[in-house]
Amino acid sequence: MKLLPDILDVKIKSYIYDFRPYLRVLKYFRPYKLRLIPAFICMWLASLLEAVPMVSVKFVVDDVLDKRNFTVMYLIAVGVLIVTAVKVILTYINMYLMTWIGNKVVGDIRLQLYDKTQKLSLRVLYRRRVGEFISRITHDVSALQGILAQVAMDLFIRCGSVIGILCIMLYLNWKLTVVSGMIIPIAAIAMNKVGARLRAIGKMVNEELAQLSAIAIESMSAIRIVRAFATEKMEYDRLKEQNRFFFKATIKGSQAKGVLDGILELIQYAALVVVLMIGGYDVTAGKFTTGDLMAFCLAIGTLARPVQMISRTIATLKGGISSAERVFEILDEPDEIAMPEFPVVLEKMKGEIVFENVSFEYERGIPVLNGLNLRVRPGERVAIVGVTGAGKSTIVDLILRFYDPTEGRILIDGIDLRSLEIYDYRRKIGFVPQDPVLMKGTIASNISYGLRNCAPEAIRASAVTAGIDDFISMLPKKYESEVGERGVTLSGGQRQRVAIARAIVRNPAILLMDEATSSLDSMVESQIQGAMNDAMNGRTSVVIAHRLSTIRESDRILVISEGRIAEEGSHGELLSLRGHYYNLHSIQAGSKVA
Repeated sequence: MKLLPDILDVKIKSYIYDFRPYLRVLKYFRPYKLRLIPAFICMWLASLLEAVPMVSVKFVVDDVLDKRNFTVMYLIAVGVLIVTAVKVILTYINMYLMTWIGNKVVGDIRLQLYDKTQKLSLRVLYRRRVGEFISRITHDVSALQGILAQVAMDLFIRCGSVIGILCIMLYLNWKLTVVSGMIIPIAAIAMNKVGARLRAIGKMVNEELAQLSAIAIESMSAIRIVRAFATEKMEYDRLKEQNRFFFKATIKGSQAKGVLDGILELIQYAALVVVLMIGGYDVTAGKFTTGDLMAFCLAIGTLARPVQMISRTIATLKGGISSAERVFEILDEPDEIAMPEFPVVLEKMKGEIVFENVSFEYERGIPVLNGLNLRVRPGERVAIVGVTGAGKSTIVDLILRFYDPTEGRILIDGIDLRSLEIYDYRRKIGFVPQDPVLMKGTIASNISYGLRNCAPEAIRASAVTAGIDDFISMLPKKYESEVGERGVTLSGGQRQRVAIARAIVRNPAILLMDEATSSLDSMVESQIQGAMNDAMNGRTSVVIAHRLSTIRESDRILVISEGRIAEEGSHGELLSLRGHYYNLHSIQAGSKVA
């Protein structure tokens, strides 16, 4: 059987573990310690002054009413008003400073969380729904903001009030203080029992809200599909059902808080009854003055409010721990793409790409690339083809360093890609994805995306190269025309050309095109093909192709099969081999394979 000290030690460690996320938050307060110190001074002074009215009651009853000394009563009344005014001012200063600090701290955490999501491995990002990340950045951080800016402030202020009131109670009668103090362990047990449930409920509420956000965002993002398949009612029902789960979780939290408040109020009034009985007996026995008893009862009544507020605050903290845990869960995600201690910056990149025995796997034990060896010379146009799942897009992702190879290395101009300053390196690369995503804004801002102070001449020159300048010039606002969310006001071909212009406006040394025309019809594809050829002129280009008709003019074509280069050569050379490339070409041409 465990001894009491062992049990207490376990309980204390458990409490510290429960509030560890908040203890971790404390390091974010360090930059604001010059404001934090005066906030604490104001808080404690205000807490001490809160005890003055209680002491005044004792002197009014014992020295004024009994002795008819009204001059002292007037002095006490004026003194209480002055003290109360000072307390109000100190409380206001404390509230302002703590609110300012709390909002600053949470703002720092929100920015750090967003910065972390921008750097997270694509494995992590693809594992979760977008709505979950948005919920953590918005709701969970906002919940943390409310806790730090208001709840934590209340906790410190009320603790100070409790300490000040207890000091007055000890001064008045230490025995009654000990008796009434017996409510503290009882209240602590109640808070611990209900607090554990509140923490579980808080986690449930946050998870249900995250799912609610995810469903809403998914349905709005895919609004065209929803309407095309007439599934508005289905999506509404799905959101309605999730909203019901969220409502039930929230109600459970309110019920638990209500139970805690009721228990604590009952305990507090029981303590007051005991004090009146014992104190009343001491007054009749001459051991205690009437003023002492009235002041003590006033202290007990005044103590009830901060104790109740502390219990609510701790309950809120318990319920909000899940928000802090969800925030730190993202911040603690390991960085798969490690930044070099002394990064290398390529002043002028030539564009040579070398894969040395590169292997890669998304899931352990399931290889996508197997010992791939490849050299792309500066200015060379290389096309990569293969069946779906062969690893074509993975090659582009590795060149962009979205992932690092499981084995082997990638060299850019003879330097290991892992040694380069990643942001400088990526700014020297142009990338055209299969599904060109445009940001809400103007055509000009989308073309110059990521470039500060990009000259209008450069924007238009890249649009001319991409073959979209004529279309833009016909628009009422020309380059200042809005493209809408994800570029919905433009056609697929127009979005693709804007994406090409966006890639080449930065004059990249390396141009990557990942099936940039696979979603377009043949007529639009043939129109864009000329723009793509102009964009690749003089640059190292790697083109992932689905349609073989778009890569005939490439310097070299690589056929990827089972994570390796199965064939390579020009269009004519590969056809003459009558192998993988010949089979792919025959299928697309609609002829039989010989």
